[in-house]
Amino acid sequence: MSVRTNFQIGLRGRSDDLLQHCHVMGIVNVTPDSFSDGGKFFHVQDAVRHAQKLIDDGADILDVGGESTRPGSKPVRVSEELQRILPVIESIRAHCDIPISIDTQKALVAEEAINAGADMVNDVSALQSDPLMSVIIAKRNVPVVLMHMKGTPETMQNKPEYADVVEEVGSFFRERIAFCGAHGILQVILDPGIGFGKSVEDNLALLRGLRMFRDLGRPVMVGTSRKSFLGLLTGTPVAERLSATIASNIVAYQNGASILRVHDVREMKLALHIVDALRQKSQGDAHAF
Repeated sequence: MSVRTNFQIGLRGRSDDLLQHCHVMGIVNVTPDSFSDGGKFFHVQDAVRHAQKLIDDGADILDVGGESTRPGSKPVRVSEELQRILPVIESIRAHCDIPISIDTQKALVAEEAINAGADMVNDVSALQSDPLMSVIIAKRNVPVVLMHMKGTPETMQNKPEYADVVEEVGSFFRERIAFCGAHGILQVILDPGIGFGKSVEDNLALLRGLRMFRDLGRPVMVGTSRKSFLGLLTGTPVAERLSATIASNIVAYQNGASILRVHDVREMKLALHIVDALRQKSQGDAHAF
């Protein structure tokens, strides 16, 4: 089977080849209870200021979410989620044309966010939570991120088990890609769901095995930023996981990730700059990095 080497995603009237270039996605959590920054950007003005900082730091995409999906979290009402995210998206869009992703499992939230200026949908349920989500994605012809998760955010870390986590996630992606094709959804991005129903070893195996997902011919997004498995490996609290985040994301990039979803955009962009410089310098070198 031939491996696809290009995949065009339309964002803000531009066509980006996500299999050729890595994008950094900055996280804007408009929530009171996200695991890392819950409550810090809950008010509209704070969230918009944070979004502007991420833009200034070099973010290629912003991911705005109004519902925490941390382990043990409970869903919020559609009305509450809309109240949180719409003013933020509208304010960002009024001042900037950066691509915006809406992080939601709800079709109504996705559609209203697109109406407000969002360009893509990041669905942690991979279009399984709300049967209308696939209809909205197809109708609006926007890219969608399909994430693998075992269970729900409330239950996903209750002793998740896999015979072969890479193979099982790959099988899940093949089924979801087929589902999307049957529903007229062509712009698909895959997210293996680091930390979503996974043990520490599962997360490490997925980072090592990312190439298998990229070989499905779709861009791969990875989100390791400040997550608990990094804390378990390093013994550090959430606020001290920047180095571990960068290391895990560099491995993800080397193994084929096209989008890195992070809290610390500037530091991630600088790290990628060094990796790219080393790659260019070592072209043709038998000991290439």
